[in-house]
Amino acid sequence: MQPPPLFMSLGRRLRQWLDREARAFDYKPRFPRASCLRYFGVLSRLPQTYTLSMWNTWATLLQMSRRTSTALPTGTSKCTPSPKVPTLPGTTASHSDLASLFECPVCFDYALPPTLQCQSGHLICSNCRPKLTCCPTCRGPLGSIRNLAMEKVANSVLFPCKHAISGCERTLPHTQKADHEELCAFRLYACPCPSACCRWQGSLDAVMPHLMHQHKSITTLQGEDIVFLATDIHLPGTVDWVMMQSCFGFHFMLVLKKQEKCDGHQQFFAIVQLMGTRKQAEKFAYRLELNGHRRRMTWEDTPRSIHEGIASAILSSDCLIFDTRIAHLFAENGNLGIRVTISMR
Repeated sequence: MQPPPLFMSLGRRLRQWLDREARAFDYKPRFPRASCLRYFGVLSRLPQTYTLSMWNTWATLLQMSRRTSTALPTGTSKCTPSPKVPTLPGTTASHSDLASLFECPVCFDYALPPTLQCQSGHLICSNCRPKLTCCPTCRGPLGSIRNLAMEKVANSVLFPCKHAISGCERTLPHTQKADHEELCAFRLYACPCPSACCRWQGSLDAVMPHLMHQHKSITTLQGEDIVFLATDIHLPGTVDWVMMQSCFGFHFMLVLKKQEKCDGHQQFFAIVQLMGTRKQAEKFAYRLELNGHRRRMTWEDTPRSIHEGIASAILSSDCLIFDTRIAHLFAENGNLGIRVTISMR
């Protein structure tokens, strides 16, 4: 996308002004807004917030353009950019240079559209904005101001995958970034076993080999309809019972957790987790069933993915929950059997 002619003219005049200021004071100017606007002959009649936003956006882009361009001798031509560092049409700035302008100062992720800013134009990602009361860069007040200019720039920039540190070399438009990162082959997953302080991380394909070699106490049953037997449920304190279930070509982790609440009462939490992505988990449903003498308790839900984990579900009570009194109604000799059925939607 070619810059508008007015912007190209202002850009040339801005570079001339910067060179003049640098020669006069022997330092790199900091884009004093009022001086530049007087030099350009621009009379701003826009609200101050919008003016600052527009100015900071274009000034940053111009500064990046100056940094990435190189001076060539008279009569020579510029070399073709390397295909490994693609550039935007009509500019000398690469996608990686422009993508760095979107870095959030809090989480260091990219502030993708909707791109929010403070009153001085500093960008903040939409995930960090609800957690802040002032701008982390200038400590100024925060509003709900969107930087529309940077959002238009983001539509022309290719952003690297967040798993680039693990080896992914893909660059994508911001509209495709989240979907790719969910299925990225270089994504690292933590060990899903809740009963062990395991700090292992690895690819999705390496999760099951890790569980089989490092957590050999976990039993794996085959079939879509099994019985999960938790023994000695009367044990004091926090206890986890874990078992694997394999069916439909996937592996599911069944977790029964007993923990004490703040009032001293103990509760049981039962949930199923898929060793796969969110999109894969949405294709399945699970059913937990407790059976006793003329009693039955059931819970049906979509399994959690390994990416989501089970901690948030337990914290929000989004799973099968029952207390010790209910557990003893369905238990036999201190052992609790839970029927687990996995089905495809």
